[in-house]
Amino acid sequence: MNQQQSAEFTATGDMEDQFSGGVQVLLTALMSLLIVLTVLGNTLVILAFIVDRRLRTQSNFFLLNLAICDFLVGAMCVPFYIPYVLTGRWMLGIAVCKFWLVMDYLMCVASAFNVVLISYDRFLSVTMGVMYQVHQQNNTQALLKMLTVWILSFLLYGPAIIAWEHISGTSNVPERQCFSEFYYNWHFLLGASSVDFFLPFISITYFNLSICWSIGKRNRKRSPLNKTAVSVPIGDNKKSTMKPSMATKLRKDKKIAQSLGILVCIFGICWAPYTLLMCVRAACHGFCVDPLWYEITFWLLWVNSSINPFLYPLCHRHFRRAFLKVLCIRQLIFCGEIGQ
Repeated sequence: MNQQQSAEFTATGDMEDQFSGGVQVLLTALMSLLIVLTVLGNTLVILAFIVDRRLRTQSNFFLLNLAICDFLVGAMCVPFYIPYVLTGRWMLGIAVCKFWLVMDYLMCVASAFNVVLISYDRFLSVTMGVMYQVHQQNNTQALLKMLTVWILSFLLYGPAIIAWEHISGTSNVPERQCFSEFYYNWHFLLGASSVDFFLPFISITYFNLSICWSIGKRNRKRSPLNKTAVSVPIGDNKKSTMKPSMATKLRKDKKIAQSLGILVCIFGICWAPYTLLMCVRAACHGFCVDPLWYEITFWLLWVNSSINPFLYPLCHRHFRRAFLKVLCIRQLIFCGEIGQ
């Protein structure tokens, strides 16, 4: 992703000429902060799965998959980019360049596909509750879905990054620069962007609207059904428990919809500007997009990876407890309850 905007800067001069010493210091500090937040935040999510068995459900495994992807963004993608963006020169050789490009594209696409998988899982949970619960313990199926995300994400850009110059017989990348060979092929970029953003965005929008429609439909039926349940005794003057249980399921589904809505909104905010600018740039062959705006929208992709870990405790009670356990705060507050 970043390699594309790097070429924009290359066309107007080295990036080291674009930044004064003070700006370079500020950029280094901001990028380092992004690395720290992304790595530590997603490490906390991964550790939460280790220390709290209650989190090891099929739906939460998909959140773990997203956390692993976001962790690798902070641990591998951003650190390689810092010296490149500050100096305007790639000093690590062609092999490392190819590896970095593959990882960069892979993590960005996998992040989008993981959001689709999470949305689909929540969709099944809300609309097909009984059948979903039957398959909830099938961890093999969950692992296969997670693996499929990584395979599809690699296939979208990976082979093109590795083999493009060998197939075309020539390289378009100048010496000491690192960006994809297909950077100049707007047909490929437009088609690939449809797969890595537009299709995922349409899918998650459909899943969310379906969830909201299902919840709204049950919510409209809830009040009269509950009143009937309260007034009709069964067996030994015990109340019917079916309707209260339906109300509990409805409250749970509302929380699912809320947490998913927040995750998807953040995804859209971080991805839409970059993708739209990339499509505009592809249509006008790179002459109508200011490199600065492209740079800003590109960074939003990585910012998304640092935000996601903070959404988990905000939206999920079990994640909040697990995070406190990892940070040993529960031991201070609840007098040793951490080991219980």
